[in-house]
Amino acid sequence: MFSHMMVGSNDLDKSKTFYDAVFTAIGGNPGIVDPKGRLVYMHNGSMFLVTKPIDGEPACVANGSTIGFAVDSPEQADAWHAAGVAAGGKAIEDPPGLREMGTMKLYLAYLRDPDGHKLCALKMMG
Repeated sequence: MFSHMMVGSNDLDKSKTFYDAVFTAIGGNPGIVDPKGRLVYMHNGSMFLVTKPIDGEPACVANGSTIGFAVDSPEQADAWHAAGVAAGGKAIEDPPGLREMGTMKLYLAYLRDPDGHKLCALKMMG
């Protein structure tokens, strides 16, 4: 259903430091800068981009939105979370851990990136 996700940033250098850290923690590669100056991350057939808004206005956060990233294990979610905090992100909500939603079990870790976008690492558990 989705082809890509893109978020705005007011400081692409800070964003590159943060996203390079969280994506390499889960097996991805550092971002590349495309000819338009956007950061581009590609991994497992997905694409995530970070850009200054094209309308020239400051980037802002979408209240109520969360961008979720699939991880392979709880340990990978923990590594993603630790890398994000070390690279300028902010730990939010409950600490990384197992959440039960009826019969569904999820391992979740939440961060805000340097611009305030809410992110989640998710592993579906058996």
